[in-house]
Formats: sequence, C-alpha cells, structure tokens
Amino acid sequence: MIKLLALLFFSLALPTTAEPLKITLPTDNQALLEGSPENFYMWVPRIFEKEVSRPWTAGQYGFVRTLERTEGEGVIATKFHEGLDIKPTKRDENFNPLDEVRAIASGEVVHVNNSRGASSYGIYVVVKHDWSCGPFYSLYAHLTTTSVEIGQRIPGGTPLGIMGYTGAGITRDRAHLHLELCMLATENFLDWIGTKAPHGIYDGRNLIGIDVASLFIAGKEGADLTIPDFLKGASPYFKVSIPRKAELEIVKRYPWLKRGDHDAPSPGWELSFTDSGIPLSVSPSHREITKPIVTYVRTTRSKHEHYTRGRLTGAGRQASLTRDGLKFIALFTNEYTKPTPTESSEDDS
Repeated sequence: MIKLLALLFFSLALPTTAEPLKITLPTDNQALLEGSPENFYMWVPRIFEKEVSRPWTAGQYGFVRTLERTEGEGVIATKFHEGLDIKPTKRDENFNPLDEVRAIASGEVVHVNNSRGASSYGIYVVVKHDWSCGPFYSLYAHLTTTSVEIGQRIPGGTPLGIMGYTGAGITRDRAHLHLELCMLATENFLDWIGTKAPHGIYDGRNLIGIDVASLFIAGKEGADLTIPDFLKGASPYFKVSIPRKAELEIVKRYPWLKRGDHDAPSPGWELSFTDSGIPLSVSPSHREITKPIVTYVRTTRSKHEHYTRGRLTGAGRQASLTRDGLKFIALFTNEYTKPTPTESSEDDS
C-alpha cells in the first residue's frame, strides 16, 4: 500500500476530465485514517508451517493470504484479497455486529442480493458511481440485512444495511464488512460464463477491485484525486498482445486506458495489467499474432503464478498464459472460454 501511494504522488498526472473523488468510509470504524490499521481490519485465521495465527494484515487489499515458502523469494502470500475486511465497532449481547453500512459516495443501487447462500459474498449490495471516467462499482458484502432497492439513486452516506456474517466460511466472531471498489470487465459476462449467473454482470469474476484503502488515505491527505490519476501510479506486472478485430469494449467504457493512436491501423492490441489484473492501458500492437501472448512480464525469482492469481506460468523473464489466464483475457476480447463447473464466482471473505 505504501509503495502504491508513493507511486501515486510522484507520477505524472494523466490528462483527463475525470472528477475528483469524494469518498468516505462506509462504517463508524475510522481506525484506518487514525493510524491504527490493526483496529480497522478483521483478522483471518492462518496455519502456516504448524504455527497458528490470526493476522489482521490478511484483511487488507492485495496478496495477503495463503503463505508459501519459495526458493527464490522466501515466504510470500499468494492468494489475492480484492477488498477490505472492516471490523465492527459494536455488537449486541449475542455478539452480533450492529454497525450500519453506508454508501462511500453518491450513486445508483444496481444490485441487491438478499440470499445468504447464493454467493460467497452472502447478502450484498452494489452501487454504481459516475466520476466522469467510466462506471465504478462499490460492493458491500456479508450483510445481515439490506435497506435499499435496485434503481434507487442515493447520496453518499446513505444506509445500505447492517453488517453481518453471511456468506461461505464467515463465523460470527469474524463478522465484518467486505468492501470493494471495482471496474467492470465486460457487459457480456453472461456470454463469457456460458451458463446462468444469478448476479448477472455483478458477479465477482466480472468486477476488478482496485486499492480503495489507498484512495481513502490519499483523500485524508488532501489529494485532489481521480481514479485515472491514481492508477497512473501503478506499474504493470504483465502485458498481453491480442489480434485486433475491433475497438475493445473496455476502452469504450474507460477511454483513459487508451495509449497511442487507436485510429491508425494495426494488427493487434497490447493490454497492460497489474499483478492482480487491473487493466492499466491499451495500445496498438504491431505484432502479427493469431492468439493472445505475453509480451512483457516483470522479472521475479519465483513462479509468476504466485503473483498473478494463477493467470501466468513461468518464472524470471519467461511467462505464458495459463488456462485461467486465457479465460481472463477473454473477458476483454469477447472470445469466450467456458469456466469449469468447479470455479466459484468470488473468493473474498
């Protein structure tokens, strides 16, 4: 998080008409902005090399879960957590959380799931925001109840529901709010998945979470911040070139991703991604290819699968797309590979 903030403030601003963010924390827990992250994040149970622990750091955004000892880089966390797990500030006599969950900014309620078992998110709400840089979606998971309806336009701070512990694997003592702020991968998600999707395009596989904790902290520091400027500070972990067939949907939705002359003819596109899969740019590519290939990867001493959610294989300067990686790229190319029945829609808890 610290590295990302440093990159943010020392990077060149990307010209954009995007509006500065005005976001607020979604519950009464303000410890993140008070310099006490251990009081903000919910702990996660861990057993590693026979040692039992409950690290609060595993409630943060990023690669913070599932430790693995590697030959090249020692112990690293290989499982990505796409949001923030926020502790309750008050509970009743039965230890149930009582915290009200509120919208981080004004927007439109686009999804309300009131089924406890239909998603690993449990009961959750999605709010669409418009900061003049394409749609962004805040997601509020593991609620006990909801208090809004789809289509409702709300100001920031509007109550959305009450914190809870719905969803797979969440116990009462670990009750928390799982918060994400996401880009949308594709409007054609139902074609990509190739089967029924109870949550439509608001399935976790179609929502690409960004580091909202750093946005909250930057806002506290007084940064007049836009999301394109924020992501300008992130460096790519890998790039993938694909054959050019049309302008990509993701660029139409987020025009600030464009690099180079998109009107000039070229045989392909090159997409740049962070390690977690956030798209950073789309550029014309002059490579003559017939299928997606990795054209750049950050050099590491360990396996790339550890740093890319299993989307790349290889090590060092060599990498190629795994089956999961090809399916991920298909979200942006509209060329679909049906997921296997064992794949779940979300893995955040």
